[in-house]
Amino acid sequence: MTDNVQSIDRSYGLGSVTEQRNKVLRNTYWLLALSLIPTVLGAWLGVATGMTRSLGGGLGMIVFLGGAFGFMYAIEKTKNSAMGVPVLLGFTFFMGLMLSRMIAMVLGFKNGPDLIMTAFGGTAGVFFVMASLSSVIKRDLSGMGKWLFVGAIALMIGGIINIFVGSSAGMMAISVLAIGIFSAYMLFDLKQIVDGGETNYISATLALYLDIINVFQSLLALLGIFGGERD
Repeated sequence: MTDNVQSIDRSYGLGSVTEQRNKVLRNTYWLLALSLIPTVLGAWLGVATGMTRSLGGGLGMIVFLGGAFGFMYAIEKTKNSAMGVPVLLGFTFFMGLMLSRMIAMVLGFKNGPDLIMTAFGGTAGVFFVMASLSSVIKRDLSGMGKWLFVGAIALMIGGIINIFVGSSAGMMAISVLAIGIFSAYMLFDLKQIVDGGETNYISATLALYLDIINVFQSLLALLGIFGGERD
């Protein structure tokens, strides 16, 4: 009788844990979809007004890093409060503004809209593949985190250097590496949610959003370099 009671308790406990993980994953997907709306609005505003056109070189880097790290700090501080979602959406609007400069450059190509849609479709495809893999891979991937972090730091340093060097070859190499690293990060972050390693859906959304925006931006850069058609 005691064994039966313990078995029921364990089953109930496992069910509760699974339900909690599914809830975090579900909320993360909803908030991630919602976060794309301010991103699109920010990108549209930046392209329409040209307000980010002058943010090139060192100035652009300072504005981007200052704004991004400021927002991420604020998100971390508010993730357990009612302000968490608005702060996150404010960050995604800011990221849309920062992305608008590249989008405006790509729209300068004759096939610019097609390149943007291709980059969007490619990013969605990567996300679908990684989401599918995260649900079937049973192996613990937490050990990937430190290597991916090192790779992301190396990419950031390389990107900062290339801002001042202005090398097209360097940009291509950085973009290719970024697609690989942030696609792997996408799998890692999704697996963290599936395995219960991440229990806050705002933090989970922020991590996945950064993965997605980096893959999209890198794909768009490569498509602009290789597929841009001048009038």
